Amino acid sequence: MKLVNNFQFDPRIKDGYYIADYFKKTVHILKTFHPNQQITMQWFQRKDNIMLSGIQEVLALIKFASPNYQNLKIWTLNDGDLISPLEPVLRIEGLYQDFGWLEGMIDGILSRNCSIATNFYEIQKAANHKTVLNMNDRADLYANQQSDGYSAYIAGCKFFVSDASIEYFKDDLTIPQPSGTMPHALIQAFDGNTLEATKAFAQAFPDNNLVSLVDYNNDCVTQAVEVANYFGEKLYAVRLDTSGNLIDQTLAQKKDQFPIDANLYGVNQYLVREVRKGLDAAGHQHVKIIVSSGFTAEVIAQFEKANVPVDIYGVGQAITKKRTDFTGDAVLIDGVKQAKVGRTYLESTRLKVYKF
Repeated sequence: MKLVNNFQFDPRIKDGYYIADYFKKTVHILKTFHPNQQITMQWFQRKDNIMLSGIQEVLALIKFASPNYQNLKIWTLNDGDLISPLEPVLRIEGLYQDFGWLEGMIDGILSRNCSIATNFYEIQKAANHKTVLNMNDRADLYANQQSDGYSAYIAGCKFFVSDASIEYFKDDLTIPQPSGTMPHALIQAFDGNTLEATKAFAQAFPDNNLVSLVDYNNDCVTQAVEVANYFGEKLYAVRLDTSGNLIDQTLAQKKDQFPIDANLYGVNQYLVREVRKGLDAAGHQHVKIIVSSGFTAEVIAQFEKANVPVDIYGVGQAITKKRTDFTGDAVLIDGVKQAKVGRTYLESTRLKVYKF
């Protein structure tokens, strides 16, 4: 992977705008009473099987904000490493006023990025290497898209829906340009006619993979076959996004054919199978099925275990759930152990020198 090195930071960081007041006060005190004291800080978290991400962003932040970056010594693990509880992932040595005041920001960057990377790693693993479309743009604050996209990429994501999501990285392989399907608003604009909306999409973007959203009228099988019959080989995929409080018309009509305890709400395995059956019967075996709405690693794993004929999973909210928190601790003063009770300097055979 080749990084673009395009991490962007608010210039007010250097003035302490995002820094907790007690960190700023500590800078003032230590400049007055211990101006030459060398401290060593290390960062860790407490969960098993967490995928590390955010290290590159943290390193860029330190370089951007430190008033004397050249004097710092830094050791790190790598983005993409799987880390253990209490394992140090970052160690910095220098004057507190040169980096220590960034402690809270570093905690936040690592916590957020590791959560995103770990979530996507588990989603991708559950999907058995099928395509996962990152639809995280709608699940959280827009300003997180660059970092979130980078962390999902670290975990294996190759398909994104916004330009912002691919801003922070450049791959040796070609990452497709942002892509997606269509919103329900497009179908609404054509008076609820999915076929007419799909025709307009095909005419406006003839070079895009043509994907039709087929749940607008809650009749996915009929709609998928209608669109496929019209476009034939030009139709790449249909997407099912049925709300979790609805039962598709086909399932409602056939409910006596399903197990008595079958969950027929939303996008479920029975609906996917009916759509696949309908497409195949009409001669459209080439048309892929994309599913979205409420998909988590656990739900995807259930689908895969049941061999549900899904080709692509669209995932949003499950990518953003919080997984871990990081803590930065000062553990050495002038090379001598000094830390709060319960914390201590931890040796690591995995930390590598980044800057010395």
